[in-house]
Amino acid sequence: MADLLLELGHLDLVEAAGERGEWFCALAAVRDLCGAEDYERAWSVIEPFAVTGWKPAVTKAAEVRFRMGRVEEALALVRPDEPVTEGREWRDCALMLAKAGRLDEAIDALAPHLEDWWLQSTLVELTEGEDRDERVLELLAPLAQGGRQAAANGEWNHPGWQALDLQARVLERAGRVEEAIRLLGADVAGRRYLVQNTVESYAALLARHGRIEELRELGTGEHATAALEHYTKALEDLDRDHEAETVLREIIEATDHSNHRSTLVGLLARQGRIDEAVEVGRPTFEYYDCGNHLDWAVDLLVEDGRPEQALQLLEERSEEYLKEHAYQVQSMRLSLLAEAGRHEEAIAEATALPAEEYWDRDTTIAYLLKGAGRVDEAVSLLQSSTESRAPLYLAELLIKQGRPAEAIAALPLPSVQRGQEARARRHTEPNPFD
Repeated sequence: MADLLLELGHLDLVEAAGERGEWFCALAAVRDLCGAEDYERAWSVIEPFAVTGWKPAVTKAAEVRFRMGRVEEALALVRPDEPVTEGREWRDCALMLAKAGRLDEAIDALAPHLEDWWLQSTLVELTEGEDRDERVLELLAPLAQGGRQAAANGEWNHPGWQALDLQARVLERAGRVEEAIRLLGADVAGRRYLVQNTVESYAALLARHGRIEELRELGTGEHATAALEHYTKALEDLDRDHEAETVLREIIEATDHSNHRSTLVGLLARQGRIDEAVEVGRPTFEYYDCGNHLDWAVDLLVEDGRPEQALQLLEERSEEYLKEHAYQVQSMRLSLLAEAGRHEEAIAEATALPAEEYWDRDTTIAYLLKGAGRVDEAVSLLQSSTESRAPLYLAELLIKQGRPAEAIAALPLPSVQRGQEARARRHTEPNPFD
């Protein structure tokens, strides 16, 4: 909502919403004001949030102070108090030091905390193109070696799980491509890695440097699950589409792996062969682990201007699938009816749905009413609705109608929203998978 208000030139209302304690409105206002170099007003918007000590607000306040030229104040805001409970608390401070041109201090701040994978990535990112590759490699080496040893010992929770990939990335950007390929290739061949990402990183490295034969061996062998897509995409980039398609069809025939079907669907879609792409995905439309294949097929047909054919795909589903995915299929069907210009039919169908089974029935009907040009009816329905999403969609409609003040008034205060969320949690059984 805040972004939409700004897009339509309502900065004053974004600031007013900030007074309600709306964090995202304040954030949008600060972004816009900083873009206009009005840093004093930006500070006045962000300061009330920052004084609470909430980390995201403090970080944003430091950015405003930095842009005001008050670097030491900015650093004071993001520098962790000792002792820190988590090493990643140094991340914002390191980024600010680097921005201030104090890169060596930034590296020194991160160095004691590199067992945190996020800080390993931060170190590599903030030193990109800064002539510090040798220092970074020196810091990553023990983590990478520890990861290799952990893999050899069957220990899967070592903090160096991504250090192997990062080490190769830094070697590559330092111009030591052969060394990067040799090192990561040996790790993959010897299974001295902890996550499949390492195989994918190696495949991407080979692709970037045109090592097609090595990539073919990787992508069509025991690592096909992780590397085949990189291999076929490399062939496609070399205008060897037919070869890529042949490889994919052969492997699908041999393994019928759903990931490989996904890759072939993408290849055919990029060539505009939509019907063939749909047919490749069809055998997996009802697989429990790749329901998105049906979504992709529907999206491809809609983008190709054929919503009626997409509707037919839904109608072809088995009774068991339709029963198990009733909500998903019904929502998709209503959207497709609207895409096909059958708004009145969609509205009638949505209105007949039992409210107790479809938690967003009102907002769905309002969406369909808007598509049919019946905006006033949509607004009226949302104003009377008790659905949790109704105020958000109502606000969007009102803003687009040029009624931003009414839109803001329609949104519940953050304190009310928190109360609603708390009540919802109390009436919801805990999820055993959380």
